Amino acid sequence: MTAVANEPTLTAAETEGTTVVDLARSSVRELNQALHDPADTSTEWLVRNPAGKHNIAVGIDRALTMTVEGHVGYFFAGMHKSADITVTGNAGQGLAENIMSGRVHVKGDASQAVAATGHGGLVVVDGNASARCGISMKGVDIVVGGNVGHMSAFMAQAGRLVVCGDAGDSLGDSLYETRIYVKGTVKSLGSDCIEKDMRPEHFREVAELLTAAGREDDPTDFRRYGSGRTMYHFNAANSSAY
Repeated sequence: MTAVANEPTLTAAETEGTTVVDLARSSVRELNQALHDPADTSTEWLVRNPAGKHNIAVGIDRALTMTVEGHVGYFFAGMHKSADITVTGNAGQGLAENIMSGRVHVKGDASQAVAATGHGGLVVVDGNASARCGISMKGVDIVVGGNVGHMSAFMAQAGRLVVCGDAGDSLGDSLYETRIYVKGTVKSLGSDCIEKDMRPEHFREVAELLTAAGREDDPTDFRRYGSGRTMYHFNAANSSAY
């Protein structure tokens, strides 16, 4: 067992081979410094009592597995790379913002701007995600078990968004080449976002993403949405759409 800062003593059976951090006794800064320490080779981490604190586990840049027991605040796992992280509670705004690779899994709900500007990796939210889920995503994959709020995938450029519930207003507004799959209803589509046919390769893609997220939904229940490609170049005749 490795303890950080003033971590209380735990039994070897609970923590063998695991670095344990109790954020009721240690600061977020101390945790993040330990995660960024090039001399630290720990690969298993357990974080207790996050209590909704912000900026936990930001900037991870190495392969490790972490479980966070409880709720996390704003910008959890921002600028994430390589690690596999699970949160047993809910997450605040900006979950996994600018994620590059790895996996971030939230067992509860997430607030707005999930995986904003994300370039790669997989972000899973078992519950609902609020407004602007996947805003400006650039290659990240997102799977939401519940609903997403308004303006999700706004200006999304690349990657895949899978919604197992419903989607709010203006889904995919000003979309580029991100592919969106929704199982439930869509309240409204944003500018230049249209429904597209589900071909065999799309069913396979949805199935792979659902499996990666640990879900058992039927891929044939999903509909596909994507860019109508009318806004790639300015056209005076289409100016009302800009």
